[in-house]
Amino acid sequence: MTQQPLITLNDIGRKYVIGAETIHALKSVTLAINKGEFVALMGPSGSGKSTLMNILGCLDTPTKGDYILNGIHVSKMTDSELAEVRNKEIGFVFQTFNLLPRSSSLDNVALPLVYAGISRSEREERATKTLESVGLGNRVDHKPNELSGGQRQRVAVARALINNPSIILADEPTGNLDTKTSVEIMGLLEEIHSKGNTIILVTHEEDIAMHAHRIVRMRDGLIENDYQNENIKTVSPRLAEMKQKGVDFEQIQ
Repeated sequence: MTQQPLITLNDIGRKYVIGAETIHALKSVTLAINKGEFVALMGPSGSGKSTLMNILGCLDTPTKGDYILNGIHVSKMTDSELAEVRNKEIGFVFQTFNLLPRSSSLDNVALPLVYAGISRSEREERATKTLESVGLGNRVDHKPNELSGGQRQRVAVARALINNPSIILADEPTGNLDTKTSVEIMGLLEEIHSKGNTIILVTHEEDIAMHAHRIVRMRDGLIENDYQNENIKTVSPRLAEMKQKGVDFEQIQ
């Protein structure tokens, strides 16, 4: 029996009417992403990649077409239904971190569990374990202004992981970081992917996209190119060692 893709987009379009003008941000996008893939979504400004990301993240609904996420038809859902799918199925990592400034790392990471109705003791236990998994077990009580940019992004990654989502959607996750810290965050995403997580990375930076195993390029509201990355860039020490030994990355999930 053939496994269904985690994400299926069929003839997705999105238009915006501004006064007398109609803007077709997405014209027709058909795309399938399987569980465990690491995909980079690329394109110049105005290509439609941000609109597509918003639809994938259930932050916007298409004007036409079908979107099925993990067996759920989400293209025609109400705002409240979309909010529920977002909380259960999608973990977000943003360029600007989007952390609550007066809350500790622990409380920031546990926030999605509040909406899910999880008890405080379980929230704290799960948030602590998730922070430990991203190397911040000693920063649980620190607020964002007490953390470096890289540490803040690690908190954001931990928050994205807390609900065991179907996909992690990373929107320019290294955009506000220096080169060294960007490398660390990409190493963290590589490690997360190697454990079987599905990652969709939105970026305009070629060197960041090279960490992904598949690259989808957009232009003028359409997919211009969709191909497997033959030259995967690896910064995680464990994965770099495996690559050196010739281990097939697709087999380690």
